[in-house]
Amino acid sequence: MNKNVIRWIAGLQVSAVLLTGCHPTQPFYLNDRGDLAHFLDKATEIEYPDLNIESLPEATQSYEPLSVDNHDYEFMDITLEECIAYALANTKLVRAVPGSTQNTGNIATSILSSPSSQLNTTFDPAITSSTASTQPQVIDGNGNRTLPRGAARANQTGGVEDALSEFDAQYSSFVSYNQTDRARNVGPLNPFNPQQFQADDVTYQNAISKRLATGGVTTARTQTLYSFNNIPAPGTGRQFPEDYTQIVEVQLQHPLMRGRGAMVNRIPVVLARINEDISLNQYEERIRNLIKEVENSYWDLYFAYWNVETSKVARDSALDAWRVTKANLDLGQGKTYSEAQAQAQVHQFQAQTELALTGGNLPGADPGVFGRERELRYLMGWASSDGRLLRPSDKPTTARVEFDWYAALGEALTRNIDLRQQQWIIKQRELELVSAKNQVLPELNVSALYRWLGVGNSLSRRSGGNAAFPSGPASAFEELLGGNYQEASLRMEYIPPAFGARRQLSIVRNSQLQLAREIEVLREKEMALNFELAENLNLMKSHHEQTQIKLNQWAASERDAKSWQDVFEVGTTDLKQEQIVDNLLRAQERRARAQQEYFRALSEYNKSIVQIHLLKGSLLEYNNIALEEGPWAEKAYWDAQEHARERAAGTPLPYGASRPGVISEGPYQQMIGTNAMSDRQPITSLTELGPNAGRLENRSPAAVEPEKIQSSPSIDPSDLEEMPEPQTGTVPQTMNERQRRLSPAGNQSRSNSARQPIQNAEANYFVR
Repeated sequence: MNKNVIRWIAGLQVSAVLLTGCHPTQPFYLNDRGDLAHFLDKATEIEYPDLNIESLPEATQSYEPLSVDNHDYEFMDITLEECIAYALANTKLVRAVPGSTQNTGNIATSILSSPSSQLNTTFDPAITSSTASTQPQVIDGNGNRTLPRGAARANQTGGVEDALSEFDAQYSSFVSYNQTDRARNVGPLNPFNPQQFQADDVTYQNAISKRLATGGVTTARTQTLYSFNNIPAPGTGRQFPEDYTQIVEVQLQHPLMRGRGAMVNRIPVVLARINEDISLNQYEERIRNLIKEVENSYWDLYFAYWNVETSKVARDSALDAWRVTKANLDLGQGKTYSEAQAQAQVHQFQAQTELALTGGNLPGADPGVFGRERELRYLMGWASSDGRLLRPSDKPTTARVEFDWYAALGEALTRNIDLRQQQWIIKQRELELVSAKNQVLPELNVSALYRWLGVGNSLSRRSGGNAAFPSGPASAFEELLGGNYQEASLRMEYIPPAFGARRQLSIVRNSQLQLAREIEVLREKEMALNFELAENLNLMKSHHEQTQIKLNQWAASERDAKSWQDVFEVGTTDLKQEQIVDNLLRAQERRARAQQEYFRALSEYNKSIVQIHLLKGSLLEYNNIALEEGPWAEKAYWDAQEHARERAAGTPLPYGASRPGVISEGPYQQMIGTNAMSDRQPITSLTELGPNAGRLENRSPAAVEPEKIQSSPSIDPSDLEEMPEPQTGTVPQTMNERQRRLSPAGNQSRSNSARQPIQNAEANYFVR
């Protein structure tokens, strides 16, 4: 090429580089429209998943909620047992928060805002039991099981079935073909090694390997080897051009130090079992909390109804007083400020009545009857509104309940669910420490192998001769079954930890610290339980004392209000009319406040009894509730019977010193106390209620719909004249002797506090 042309091309390239600069450019596409239609508004667009899940009718078909301007409802009287039964029947996701605190806030808000992983459902114990590792069992090239050599941890194990699968037999098989075609550096007349070597080799292996509970691995293995090459045959090199080798061998590998013994090797199984126990414990805790929430909500609703009734009576009394003062003012016999004061009192009690019915409009305010009723409905799994207004038909107990302190404390320290869960965690840490200490030992393994084999020019074809191979033709299986060729090998491996065993000792130290931590946590929980039990026992007694005081205050304020009402109506006194009106209004306000405080104290008293049973671990028993496993599929019963017969037909083997220690004290005994509720019947079988008991689609008149009960008249104040003196019965809790040490759970006694009907002020709810 002409040099001038080359110079011009180079100059143009340099100019182009200088003009464009050094920056990346986008590639050019022939059909590019340049609008980026497949990217803009697509990469971060919010979308909905494509699901086809049928929602519950309680969520989609509920009625308009009851409110200030909506009073379209009918009363439905319901007992506490029915509320608990419906709550249990309609529970898939347990509507309760963990812990033992009495005030748990808005549960619906907590469930709505909580991640799914933090919620507890009836599926969780089964999910824990069926959790399994996604990794298959590991085998080496010879088909032998490869054992896990790390320390066992509770958070690394799945369910019991997954842990037991480590001891299942594992089958493996492979076929290997290898062709050789290469030149070799040998002389031209070498009869054993031709210069151009060609060969075909095939290996076929079958193996079954099983891990033993004592830590060893046993393997049964067969190999079929085929070999063909171009070494001259028959001749000085090979007798036959091809040969087959059939091998049957049994191998046993067993650890002598690290990983030896049933105790160490079954630790993952026991940890998995404890994980299931903890999951069941957590489920029981949530069910316990659900029952507590139902009871608390029931008594809160009971108080809410009385709060409405009290506010209404006070409003009507103030209204009568205002009408009289208004009439006197119109006749020129009263004072304006007396009439205004009476009218303000009417509006005050009217506001209290509305708030007691529909709830306050400020954060943290009393939700009123409608709000309390919605809370109870949510716990029962019902729609927020279905045209019926739930009304408690049970009355709280006014009897004095006495708990023996030493018996209650011993029972709490023995049966409390939170302590039991912590004790399972300690058992896990103990097993983890045993596993960690085992890792400090050297790895000393012995392997014994015994092999039967046979070699022939064919695999299984019968030769018909008597000469042994290679003197004559023979099959590999014939030679194998002849048993003339047997081999054995023994191998011992010794691999100590790295010098200093720094990692293993660190794991041991960490396990020791974890165990010490959990032990201190248990001790602190026991201390906290002691304080909580003492606090709630004191609160229970205080609430009961307050009910007596408030009852006396109510009776006195009732007499006070009635006396001023008589003075106001008769008008024969030395006081001025405005003073009489002022004293009457104050007396009415005191009476309303005393009545409200009495029913609040009565509600809190019954809630405190529930809280004590919760701390003692006897709340489910207090409500005649026992937990049990649900029905299985028919195939599960068939398999369980097969496994039971298989286990019964086995021969137990003594494990000696390596036998696992005691992990559990046996099944947790339910319903073992002496004070189950005498007036409460056992909860109706939930199968009778159905899986969606009380829901909108199951509102059959026979099963759910009660008799329509219209609102009854308001309370008659004259009934209070017949109130007895505040001397209440005592239901003591006794023991043969006070126990200052922990007693077995089966010997603990509980409060025999049957729910007694209220002894005075018969409730007649009035809402509208």
